[in-house]
Amino acid sequence: MKITFYGHASLGIEVGGKHILVDPYITANELASHIDITQLKADYILVTHAHGDHVLDVEAIATNTGATIVSNAEIATYYTKKGFNAHPMNHGGSWKFDFGSVKYVNAIHSSQFPDGTYGGNQGGFVIETTNKNIYIAGDTALTYDMKLIPLRTKLDLAILPIGSNFTMDAEDAIIASDFVECDKVLGYHYDTFGYIKIDHEDAKKKFADKGKELILLEIGSSIEL
Repeated sequence: MKITFYGHASLGIEVGGKHILVDPYITANELASHIDITQLKADYILVTHAHGDHVLDVEAIATNTGATIVSNAEIATYYTKKGFNAHPMNHGGSWKFDFGSVKYVNAIHSSQFPDGTYGGNQGGFVIETTNKNIYIAGDTALTYDMKLIPLRTKLDLAILPIGSNFTMDAEDAIIASDFVECDKVLGYHYDTFGYIKIDHEDAKKKFADKGKELILLEIGSSIEL
């Protein structure tokens, strides 16, 4: 499994010959100005919630690639009405796709499209494949519901927001990694705006002091699991 960071909370995942994009917010992110969305491959686009900094490039990429949009029922319906392919989910539900299974899990945040349309209940994704298992938390506060994840899934990587103000900070993400029983963490949702700028070295040290690894990727760079 290869995971590429496209800035903010945008990710690319390659697994089983399939390409998955998560929460594509790229064209308005100055830090990601070197990423050309017309060159991105996508069989699926996973959307955690409807905020503009997570859905900005969904329609352009889906138009270009024909990708299936996977999200909660309200978001899936929103895009279906616009003529896009979408797969609806809701909390606790799982579906087996051709790259592996996806479970839509709880997150504590808010969710509304930029045009004011209600975006349903925000969530995260647990992805299980024959290769590796990962948790993409989405925008969320620290929540005890995270403790439910390792009861069903042994994770190889947890992808957690660490920017604070709108989501967890690094300290809460450390606790979240305890809850999901995964000491290897990819941080995201940081630095894009003034509200969420972080001290990278300080955040890494906080994790290291607890015997954990925090990975902060350069935009456009990747890790292999």
